[in-house]
Amino acid sequence: MILTAEGSMAMLPRALAVALLALAAAVPALAEDYPAHPIKIIVSTSAGGITDVAARVLGQYITVKTGQVVVIENRAGAGGNIAMDAVARSAPDGYTLGVANTGNIVINPYLYRSMPYDPLHDLVPVGSMGDVPLFMVVNGKLPVKDLNEFVAYAKTHSVSYGSAGVGTTPHLAADAFNRRAGLDMVHVPYRGSTAAVTDVIGGAIPVTFISLGQYIDLVHQGTIRVLGVASQKRVSYLPDVATFAEQGFPGQETGTWFALFAPSGTPPEIVDQLNGYVRALTDDPDSRKRLDAAYLEPMPMTAAEFAAQVKADAVKWERIVRESGVKQD
Repeated sequence: MILTAEGSMAMLPRALAVALLALAAAVPALAEDYPAHPIKIIVSTSAGGITDVAARVLGQYITVKTGQVVVIENRAGAGGNIAMDAVARSAPDGYTLGVANTGNIVINPYLYRSMPYDPLHDLVPVGSMGDVPLFMVVNGKLPVKDLNEFVAYAKTHSVSYGSAGVGTTPHLAADAFNRRAGLDMVHVPYRGSTAAVTDVIGGAIPVTFISLGQYIDLVHQGTIRVLGVASQKRVSYLPDVATFAEQGFPGQETGTWFALFAPSGTPPEIVDQLNGYVRALTDDPDSRKRLDAAYLEPMPMTAAEFAAQVKADAVKWERIVRESGVKQD
């Protein structure tokens, strides 16, 4: 028997009644028992980069806390579109997730002429494992110490800037600063940041935008000089480096977050549970040590807070990409 909307009892065939009761009992159990089997995390880049590191730190933490295996699957290509499209097309049950970065989610929709999916509607933001800001760096012998001195220098010299490639976050950030400062620097694209930094050191170009990470020793050695950090606040590992805003260039925050996403339609209770794992990384000593080694600044946010951050970043990057005029096929 079931209780009708009017409160009366109606008879049902016994088999159907049993099936309905079993289904009703199973629905809450799914959320309570999650995860009940292995989870797959699809990563938008190849192994070894920061996106991959963030995914593996999170995967290991989930395994320790739940006892379930987390399988990391790297699917690089098409600026992350291949990986995140696969996530978007997966069942929204919490067992296929994706780890992506800022470019994959809030830059690609405006950079690429066509997209296989809509990152802002087909995915649910869960939480960020951290943020890596961009830094403006110059050759250590260039006679400038901060952004304003560089702007003055660039207005009286022919200056080119290097980037990790056309349409990359460093390129778009440098282009935005170029326009904001009223400069006319010429873009020189490279195949990755290492080649650009090499030419800054060698003097072929004077300036580039990078996330420091592997280059931090070059800063301490004086081989390259950091003029500013494109973030809302100074970073813990270079506390003496002023932000762009502190130097008179607000609105130039162009860092990259590395975050967990789920397919649209994933139950909110599963999203919140996963968000709890992400936020717990900040206070877990082993996880924090590994994230610090990748120079990831913590971003402890609820799922709702991070979703709002993604939305705001999409508005910002849409403007930056549009004003740059850059498009990718």
